[in-house]
Amino acid sequence: MAGLLSVETVDPGLDPVLGSPRRIFRRRPRWIVAISIVVAGLLLLPLVFLIMQARLVGGEDLKRILFRQLTLDLLRNTVELAVLVTAACAVLGVGAAWCIERTMLPGRRVWAVLIVLPAAVPDFIVGYAWHSIAPSMTGLKGAAIVMSLALYPLVYLPVAAALRRVDPALEETARSLGCGPWTTFRRVTLPQIRPAMLGGCLVVMLALLAEFGAFEILNFQTFTTAIFTEFRVDQSAASALALVLVALAIVVLAGDGLIAGRGRVSRAGPAATRPAGRRRLDVMMIPTLGALTVLVGLSLGVPIGTLIYWLASSQHSTLPAAATLASATFATVKYAAGAAALATVAALPVALLTNVRRTRGLKVLERSTLLIQAIPGVVVALTLVFFSVRYAYSLYQTSTLLIFAYALLFFPLALVCIRGSVAQAPPRLTEMGRSLGRRPFAVLTRVTVPLIAPGLISAFSLVFLSAVTELTATLVLVPTGTQTLSTQFWAYQSNTSYGAAAPYAAMIVAIAAVPSVVISFWFARRTGAAGAVLS
Repeated sequence: MAGLLSVETVDPGLDPVLGSPRRIFRRRPRWIVAISIVVAGLLLLPLVFLIMQARLVGGEDLKRILFRQLTLDLLRNTVELAVLVTAACAVLGVGAAWCIERTMLPGRRVWAVLIVLPAAVPDFIVGYAWHSIAPSMTGLKGAAIVMSLALYPLVYLPVAAALRRVDPALEETARSLGCGPWTTFRRVTLPQIRPAMLGGCLVVMLALLAEFGAFEILNFQTFTTAIFTEFRVDQSAASALALVLVALAIVVLAGDGLIAGRGRVSRAGPAATRPAGRRRLDVMMIPTLGALTVLVGLSLGVPIGTLIYWLASSQHSTLPAAATLASATFATVKYAAGAAALATVAALPVALLTNVRRTRGLKVLERSTLLIQAIPGVVVALTLVFFSVRYAYSLYQTSTLLIFAYALLFFPLALVCIRGSVAQAPPRLTEMGRSLGRRPFAVLTRVTVPLIAPGLISAFSLVFLSAVTELTATLVLVPTGTQTLSTQFWAYQSNTSYGAAAPYAAMIVAIAAVPSVVISFWFARRTGAAGAVLS
């Protein structure tokens, strides 16, 4: 995934705006190095916890757990689902991005928002919607369809941003040499958007490895569902299974690094930033509009339509309400906003440290922060319970611990957004501040932060969206007597009280839609910066 964590199309030794040698943070302040190391260490706590728990099993029992038939079945299910969903998301994401960015599509701006909005619908709500209207939607087929419709925006966003900054001169040259639209796309456009596509596919894979709610509803067993069940019975056995999941994530990251490192895409210069021409659809107008309508209808219309149906139905339930809709909404927004602020602040020094001079040690540090995306939320939650009970008991069963869990889980998302904006910031302005005698911290707060403000806003929005829709860590860490929208929804849904669960699901979607729209507009307007963030 070079695409997610590095600007593949810009020489890291050059200022992408002015072309001058990049000296920004060549001498890294010690406090930035120290904070980055602390943050990386905290992100590795779940891995330390898993190793400690797995050691309690013993060698023979560990072999029995890892090589039993159930583990092999879970491995097969996880790999098959990852291959199917990643391939489907690549086709849907790249296809939708090309239609919107490269064709004269009527209502293009509206379609751009509609294509992104499924990201605001949590996966477990998508699973709930499909399963409540089509109970046969289970197993591998059901999970593959539901997760493909839920996750394709993760590929669409970076590819759309990359298409906006692809050098149009290369495509024009190919067409002038007699290459048709498909040949031009395959031989010219696709290689230029490959880092963005790989980055999006990597995020899809990591999201699949850690997903729980949708698979539980769809009755499809993966490592995450088995781990959640095992933790109630045998934490050591669950930790052994979680280590297999981490190993899968390492394999995915290593494979992505090898694939992404084989090629390099370059830009021709400032002229490459001019917008590319859009093609007339002519006879393909109706099929294209039809395909996009079906995609939006399945990915957005079915969940929203199902929620409206259940909202209009009886909301009676035998399960007593543990929280009102208003109190659950307030708690959810409070925790998500706190986590978004914490993750954004923590990601800033790491982004500044690893953005320019990418030594081997910094690459390892940067990649290690991604591992937590493949660790189930329940493991992160139990890690914090384990360490808080032993070393910081005053934090146990507090909202602070839940906010900290959210910040750990979604830290990589904040890092991705901030690094993209740092890469686009003209370094000469920072150098000018230092030449005037300002201390590094003053230059950071008065020069660098305003320059990268769009990335900070995007990071906050993305983490906020993810925290609002998080389920498994919330089920474990939510303070006693407090309920969030996701935990209250899960309680009703588990009791098959779909009507009673609908208001909480609708509120989750309404809240998550706000940062989704912010992110989509940010990608639309920040052409250069957006391309760097996720490509």
